[in-house]
Order: sequence, then structure tokens, then C-alpha cells
Amino acid sequence: MSPRTVLISGGGIAGPALSYWLARHGFRPTVVERARGLRSSGSPVDVRGPALPVAEAMGIMPRLRDVATRTTAMSVVDASGRQVARIAMPATRSAAGNREVELPRGDLAAALHEAARDDTELLFDDTIVALRQDGHGVDVTFERAAPRRFDLVVGADGLHSTVRRLVFGPEAGFVRHMGLYVATLPLGGPAGHPHDVLVYNTPGRLVAVHPSRGDALAAFVFRGPAIDGFDHRDTELHRRIVAEAYAGAGWRVPELLERLRTTEELYFDSVSHVRSPAWARGRVALLGDAASCVSLFGDGSSLAIAGARTLAEALAAHPADHAGAFRRYETEHRALVGPKQRGSGRAAALLVPRTRLGIAARNLAARAWPARR
Repeated sequence: MSPRTVLISGGGIAGPALSYWLARHGFRPTVVERARGLRSSGSPVDVRGPALPVAEAMGIMPRLRDVATRTTAMSVVDASGRQVARIAMPATRSAAGNREVELPRGDLAAALHEAARDDTELLFDDTIVALRQDGHGVDVTFERAAPRRFDLVVGADGLHSTVRRLVFGPEAGFVRHMGLYVATLPLGGPAGHPHDVLVYNTPGRLVAVHPSRGDALAAFVFRGPAIDGFDHRDTELHRRIVAEAYAGAGWRVPELLERLRTTEELYFDSVSHVRSPAWARGRVALLGDAASCVSLFGDGSSLAIAGARTLAEALAAHPADHAGAFRRYETEHRALVGPKQRGSGRAAALLVPRTRLGIAARNLAARAWPARR
């Protein structure tokens, strides 16, 4: 019998990780990605917890450590730039046995692609426009490539998943706005603080400057209600929303907003959870943020990597029963995802307090946190 074919939509973190493990179990994976190639930058993410043994088994941990950021702490500053609290970063503490790594998201994606590419068919600059499944396979229509048939399809295409929309239903039925928005952009040069993430708060707003790996990154995280008709691809709308949210803010905010107005590398989106009663329908399954986005303050990349191996191993263990494999994957991986989704609200309250009193209380408590750790 020829190897089973699996189409994976999404070439970020979950997609190439799944492709790697599927190939190791004898499947023929194809990854389709809307972008024209890998992005070279991105917000810092952590590889920790359940992702660590997976990354180690893939042999990519030495590379991840080579491109890791060198941040050691988060420094909270006031409007004049004076430090009012300093908190040790969990991924870089020197405690014995700590193997966690923080690195730019683009570097993590590149390492995963390099590990998977020899056994993966890659379709860049394309996307799925239609799926029709029957008892024996899935017929896929692409925007550019010729139609093809696959044994299985996995949507690893993020918060705004095309596969989820085509097979499970409209996005509004699954994506829950968490009352926050986030914008990030590169600053085009090194920070003057190579080891500290600088954080400035006003009520309901946060601005951070992360040194990353030489090209500093600015982040805006702020509270706001769901926006009717919000288009996650409308960059000019995103610029206006951020500028209005931060009008009148102090510290380096005017300078950073000016950079935001001109950058071609702005990322902006709602901070959201994805909650779906099922992660599979027929021969189509969801993985990573498409299935269970845990919000900005969760462990999205780590959970995606861990979930990829869980899904591949479940499919390998049930070679003639994809439904049983999908059930096993979902049962095992939901046990990891659930607590992270429930805990993200607490993280948001600490990083983006709603009131001046909340900011003062957070800063007071933060002064003692390093001593407790």
C-alpha cells in the first residue's frame, strides 16, 4: 500500500513540526502556505514545557539555542524612563536544569522547516479555496495549483484558519475576543538595553521594547472591545486603531507611533481564544492556533510543537482508523491546552492592568517576585 498523503495548511510553527513527524511515521506530507516564503523576523516566542522533548528529539535544540535572545529580565519603567520594577524572565533564569529558550518566531519556523524540508512537498504563495471529502479522501481546490486529492487534511493555519472556516463553519463561531489587541513592529536597529525588555503602562495600555537579537521589536498591547467587521489584513485600519489608542501617551510612545506609521512590517490582531467542541470532522483535523489558540500570553508555539507530535503518533498508531486517531490526539492534547487557556486572563491582568491603582499594585508586587523565584 502506498504511503498515505496528508495536506497541511499553514507553514508557520505547527505545520512543519507536523510534517516532520508524519514523514518519520511513513506518511507523505505536503505543506501549503499563503506567504511567498519564510518570514525572517517575528515576535519572540518560548520553547518550553512539553515542546522541549519534541524539539530535542528533532535535533534542533542546538540551533534554537544559537539564535536565542539574550534577555534576562523585564524592566517596568515610568513616563520618564525610570525603572520602577525588574522581573526575571522565566525562559532565561539560571536555575539548574532550566532548558527553556526564547527566540524570534521566524527563527523557530526556519529551524522547523529545515528539519522537515527533505521529506516535505512545499507549496508557497498558495492557499486552499475548497475542500470536498468522502469516505476515501479529500478533494482539494487550490487558488493557484491544480486540484488534488489527499487522504487527510490538517488545518495548521492559525487564528484565522481557512480550513476551519471551510469545514467547521464561520470564524465567529469559534474565535472569542479576549478584550485586547496587539501590534508589533521591528525598530530597525539594536536596543540600548540588550538584556532587558522595557515595559511602560498606562491604564489599559502597554508598550514594550524587546531587544530581540539585534533588531529591537516594539509591541503595543491594549484593551478594547471587539470591532465590528474587523479585517485582520487591513494594515491602514490597524495603524489608525493603534494611533488612536495611544494618543497622548508618554515615554517613547510618540517616537514608536511614528515608526508604526511608516513600517511595512506591522503585525496587528485581536488577542483571542479559539474554542471548538471538536478538532476533527471526517478526514479533516485542526492543529495549533486553528484548533485552540491560547492567546498572546499563553504557550502557543510550544503547544503547537507538542500537539504536532501527538497528532502524528496518533495517526501512526491507528493506521486504518483516522477517526480513532483524531480522538486520541484531541483527548491527549486538550489536557495541555485547557489549563493554559484558563490561565491567560491572569497574565493579561498583570501585564495590562486596567487602572492606575492596578499598575501601582502590580509594580509593588513585582519588586518582590525575583526574590521569590
